[in-house]
Formats: sequence, C-alpha cells, structure tokens
Amino acid sequence: MAADLPARASGSAEPARSGLDADALQRDVIDNLICQQARYPAIATPHDWYRALACSVRDRMLARWVATVQTYAARDVRVACYLSAEFLIGPQLGNNIVNLGIEANTRTAMLALGQDLDMLLALEEEPGLGNGGLGRLAACYLDSLATLETPAIGYGIRYEFGIFDQQIRDGWQEEVTDKWLQKGNPWEIVHPDVTCYVSFGGRTENDTDAQGRLRVRWIPANQVKGVACDIPILGFHVNTCNTLRLWKSEAVESFDLQDFNAGDYYQAVQEKVISETLSKVLYPNDEPEAGKRLRLAQQYFFVSCSLQDMFRLLDLKGEPASSFADRFAVQLNDTHPAIAVAELMRLLVDERQLGWDEAWDITRRSLAYTNHTLLPEALETWGLPLFRSLLPRPLEIIYEINRRFLDELRQRYAGDEARVARMSLIDERGKKLLRMAHLATVGSHAVNGVAALHSTLLKQTVLRDFAELWPERFHNVTNGVTPRRFMLLCNPGLARLLDETVGEGWITDLTRLRELAAHADDAAFRERWCRVKLSNKEALAARIRSATGIVVDPGTLFDIQVKRIHEYKRQHLNALFIISLYQRLRRNPQLACAPRCFVFGGKAAPGYAMAKLIIRLINGVAEVVNNDPAVNDRLKVVFFPDFNVKNAHFIYPAADLSEQISTAGKEASGTGNMKFMMNGALTIGTLDGANVEIREEVGDENFFLFGLTAEQVERVRRGGYRPEDYANGNPELREALALIAEGHFSRGDRNMFRALVENLLRVDPFLVLADYADYMACQERVSAAWQDPQRWARMSILNTAYAGKFSSDRAIGEYCEQIWKIRPVKIDLDRL
Repeated sequence: MAADLPARASGSAEPARSGLDADALQRDVIDNLICQQARYPAIATPHDWYRALACSVRDRMLARWVATVQTYAARDVRVACYLSAEFLIGPQLGNNIVNLGIEANTRTAMLALGQDLDMLLALEEEPGLGNGGLGRLAACYLDSLATLETPAIGYGIRYEFGIFDQQIRDGWQEEVTDKWLQKGNPWEIVHPDVTCYVSFGGRTENDTDAQGRLRVRWIPANQVKGVACDIPILGFHVNTCNTLRLWKSEAVESFDLQDFNAGDYYQAVQEKVISETLSKVLYPNDEPEAGKRLRLAQQYFFVSCSLQDMFRLLDLKGEPASSFADRFAVQLNDTHPAIAVAELMRLLVDERQLGWDEAWDITRRSLAYTNHTLLPEALETWGLPLFRSLLPRPLEIIYEINRRFLDELRQRYAGDEARVARMSLIDERGKKLLRMAHLATVGSHAVNGVAALHSTLLKQTVLRDFAELWPERFHNVTNGVTPRRFMLLCNPGLARLLDETVGEGWITDLTRLRELAAHADDAAFRERWCRVKLSNKEALAARIRSATGIVVDPGTLFDIQVKRIHEYKRQHLNALFIISLYQRLRRNPQLACAPRCFVFGGKAAPGYAMAKLIIRLINGVAEVVNNDPAVNDRLKVVFFPDFNVKNAHFIYPAADLSEQISTAGKEASGTGNMKFMMNGALTIGTLDGANVEIREEVGDENFFLFGLTAEQVERVRRGGYRPEDYANGNPELREALALIAEGHFSRGDRNMFRALVENLLRVDPFLVLADYADYMACQERVSAAWQDPQRWARMSILNTAYAGKFSSDRAIGEYCEQIWKIRPVKIDLDRL
C-alpha cells in the first residue's frame, strides 16, 4: 500500500491536524482517508476524497470550537440563543475553507494529491435543514454572529429528510425524497451523552408544597429523548467557532425485550419508530390532522430540548435558575418556537420551583420575537383540542398567562371588551384557536419586524393593539445576508475585482463598497466589471444546459426570479409579461427590445395547488417560446429545477435583472433581493419589503419601480376591486389571458389552467391584473436601459456599491445593541 501513497512534502513545521499550510493539509487528508474512510488513494472514490478533505478542514476548526466553548464557560457572558425551525446552512466545505483563509493552500494540497478542489466541492450534499428565506436568514445570522465574535448558539431540529428535492416532469413539479444524510454528514458531531426528555399527552395533578404553594405535576402519556447533534459555525478569519445544536429524536427505550420475547416483534420497536418521526422530515404535510399533530410536536420538541439545554449549561456553571435572563437572550425566529413562552415558564415554575411573578419576569427578559409575515393565513394558530391532547401542562400555563394578561387589559381599557377579545391569546370566534403570534408578543420584551415597511405595517395591522399597549417593545431590524457566502464564495471573480479596487476590508465591512461609486464612470473599470458578469453568465448557461437541455445565450439580458413559488410573489405576473412580449415579437420581428433569458426557480408547497399550476404555466410558456424559431434567438424561458443554496451560488452572480414583484405590503423583507443587489443585478420591483430600503440606498434612477403602494393596494381592495375590468380595458392583458385559457401553453388542453385564469379574473387576491400595465411599462424602461451597455454597467456597479446596508453583520450588530445587549468576546487559542 505504501507504494500507492503520494510522497509527503518535507519541511513543514505545522502539525497535520491544525496546520494551515499546504503540506500540513496534504498530510491530514491522507491520514483521514486512511483512518476515517479506511481507503488508500488507489481505490478511493471521489466521495472518499471529499470526506477526507472535509474531515481535514473540520480538524482545523475543532481547536477553535473547543476554545470558544471553554471561554464562554469560564467567563460571565450573555449568549444569544437563536431558536429556528429552519437553518438553511448550505454546503459547508467551501464556506469553511473561505473562513479559515486556506483556499489557495487547499487547492495546492489537493492538486498534489491529484484531486480537483472544485469537483470535490460539487460533491457535497445540500443539507436538508431549511426551505426558504426564514432558514437562510438564520444561517446568515449564525455566520455573522461568529464573524463578529458574539457568543451564540443556534437551536433547531436535525431533520433526517429535507422538505423535498424538486424534479420537473412534463412541466409539473414532482416531489422526491431529500435523502441528504444518505452518505453521512462530516460536519456533524453527535453527543449521545447530551440528552433531554420531552413529555407529551397524559394529565396533570395538583398538590401543595411544604410552604403551602400550589405545585403541578405533569404525568405524560409518553416521552421522547432529544440527542444533541452539533455543527461548528466558524467566523471569518477569527477564532470564534460557535455551535449550531440540532436535536435528533429517539425513543427513551428503543427496544422492548419483553414484547420481543413474547413474539410481538413489531411492538418491540414501535416506540422507537414513533419517537423518531419527530425529527424525520422538514415540514410534514399539515393538511391532515395527523400532520398538524406532528408539526406541533416537532415545535415543542426542539424548543423544550433547547431550553432544557440552557438550564444544563447554567448548572454546569453552578448558577441558579434565577440568573437565566442574565446568561441567555433567546430569539424566537417567527412563531414556530413561540411555545417557548409557556415552556420556559413550566421549567421555571414546575421544575425549578420559582414563584410565578419571578418566573414571568425572567421569561419576558429572556425572550424576543421576530415576526416574518403579515399574511393572516401565515400567522400560526393551533386548535385547542389538539393542543390540549398533546401538551396539557403547557396549555394550562398559557391559560394562566392569558387570564393575567386579560385582567391587565381590562384595567387599562375598561369596558373595551372588543379590544380584549382581539388581544386574547385565545381566538374565541367559532373554533377556539391559540394565537401563537399573540403568545410570542405577550411573552417577549422585544418584537421586531424585518424591514422598515414591514415593521410599520406590523404596528398598524396584525399587532396594532399590542403596539399601542407596549410601543417601547417594537423595533425594526432590516434583514441582511452574509457577504462571505453570497459574494466571496459564490462570486470569486467579483471578489478579486473588489479586493483590487477597495481592499479586502469589504468582506467584514460591506459599507466599504461605497468606494466603488467613484469608479462607476471609469470605462476601463466598467469593462472589467462586465467581463466578470459575462463569465458568471457563461457558467450559469452551462448549468442550465446540463439541467434542462435548454441552450441560452450569455450575451442576452438574464432576467431572473428565484424564490418560493407563491401567489403573493407573483411569478404569474412575470409569466403574463413574457406572453405579451412574445406576442409583440411575433407581430413585429423588428421590434427594438432587449433579447432576454428569463430564469425562474423555486419550490411550491406539496399541497399548494395554485403554486404548482404557476410552475406548470411557466414551463408551458417555455415550451412554446423556446421552440418558436421566430423568437427563440431573442427570448428564452427556463425553469431551473430544485432551487437551493448550491444552485443559488451560480444564479445570483449571473443575474442582470432581479425580479422582486410581490404585491406591496405582503413581503416582509426578502433576502434574495439583497443577494442579487450585492452581485450587481438591477432590481425591478414594487415598494414592498426591503425593496423600499434598497431603492433608498441605490437611488431612484438605479431601480426600476412599478406598481401600487401598500396604501393604494388597500384602497383598491376597499373600493371593491373588479379584476375583470382591468382585463377588459387592456387588449394585451386580455389576449394573454385568452391564450392561457385556450390551451396555447398547455398543448390544447383548455382545462389545465382554468382555475388559474378564473382566479385572476374573479378574485385576483394579490392584484396581478391591477399592476400588469405598470409592470409592462416598467419592463420597457428596463429594455431601453439594457440597450445602452455603458449605462447598464454603471447602474450595476452602483447597485453593488450601495449594498452595504444589507449585510447580516449590520443586522446582527443591531440585534446585539437594541435587543440582546450582548458584547463581543475574543477567543484566544493560547488558552488551550
């Protein structure tokens, strides 16, 4: 075997496990190939090499990880605990190489071993731990927390299967099981000794203690064990390596020997099977009652495990439960972890024997809540019978919280029972429902929206009564994204140009990009800028051809809309524009307009029929347009399947135009809009979410604005919106809808899109038809700008230049200052 091993370089004084030079890396990769993979180079598969390299990169992180944990344990620090049902962390190998600052040395080491680093990076599975913007935001925040050297732990669920892999079959979305853990996860370290026990069902019993105080004991019907699975989160060029702790569910007793010996082999492992379903899949279908029950159980499971873990950390430091709020700032990422209000009270009152008032003070000082939606259907509620059967003790605590809260309201607003009913944690109208957003708001000391407009609307609409009661609790923290992954890692050509132009400081201080503005009128710089963009478009064109078979011209305008498929995000408005543009070109082949490649991507929830129909429409339009020789040299339409972080690495850098066209007042913030902007894409959009702030930063002249404002949307609705009037008054719109209805994009099938067309003409809940004409006019301005390449290049440069505000570093800085009151802590490796 020795003859098959590559010769070791000599002269390196760095240890193989932690050294950062190429020689140390090379030696560690071989050691891990043999000792971790049980392979030698001559028989190693590409995946063996990937895993050996991943383990070698992880080796360099572990000393920093241990030093970080040791420092936090030894010092009186307050730790940010970020509770989220999703963490869309994306592939980790490239990100960790970048954060360690060893990309060049890694390439050298792997080349010496006969391996291509880019090929190995492409082998890494997308972790199935999130779905969309909520989970990607959480991942960006973990990156920034570590980079800013802020004590933090992320808490969530270690899903065995992600939401689904998306395939497109005959134009339709097809969901395929996401087996992301099939070959293991080299970044995960499982701690079987770090466990928590979570109760479900059963009943409660009341008693009095020696002091005559009421005590409640929960006698559960069953329990589930949570096992900690940790992923290290390294900051950029710092020693801080924080923890993402994900909980895996297991049976308390995984095998019943008595049942087995009695011949009931199925029952012997039944508890194990049932218990493990809690961490089996991300977002089970919650249409049936069983799905709702599982989802509620998932939420309680990870919240209870996480809070118990915080108390475990307190106990290790020898500190009392009363110090909980001084040691932990617990952020609830949307309402999925809102049950933390009741569970923290349960742990303090029932388990730690604190009095109610002291426990409530600790709970409120510890918890803060981020709201991510204004859509009424997205504000989470749970039916009381379901909640009672699954979580009897937490429901009793919620009843008591509500009783005290309503008493407070009646004192404050005497006689205003309508207000009391609106603010109650329980919706008493019809079927009684537990309002999780209300619970999170009442139990938190701070509530924030995620963009300036969203935060304003939050206080004016869904949480208006609470904002009037506690105006001091409401904040805005506009979302941000990490420039390490979404610029440095995914757009190396642009990163090199930025380094040469403004220096490397932009990577951790994105406001430094403002210096680019001085180069926007430099013709030579614009030429270099455009070469980077063209290279990125060529890379995406190659991936489009590989994934779909469609050949696209990198020289055309890449007009891109990638995000979750939802009616309010209005992918169908984009489709209507494409149909009308197609018809214009059919009638007038000499029409002066920008040649375009339209790229869509995103998943529709399995039970969301209208969203799936929109995907089918896009693919139907693509089939017709791409096969029409009269226009296919000027128009191409692509639906890129399975949009995720890996694919996003190629899509964001290649975009010329970013479609952010949601109905004003419906998108809380958006983060894709920020990623596009950072990479030099121009935005066409409504005044919705963070679009408002993007336009403020980049200037009106560098943003393509159209559509009704949030206020105008409400006025149109109140005035009795009649969408068919807009169709009847606009010949192009009427024609586009008629083509869809007549089966032009469904191979003659007039029934396929009937529900979509009728919905638009009769209801149009997100005012697609009302905004169509203005959108068409705005797209003409886009076309005119593209036909002036120097003007477009200048606008592109300025979009990147003014993207500094949208770094997640800025957002985390605001959380630390305004809400968490947490300061950075330097990590010194010498302490080891």
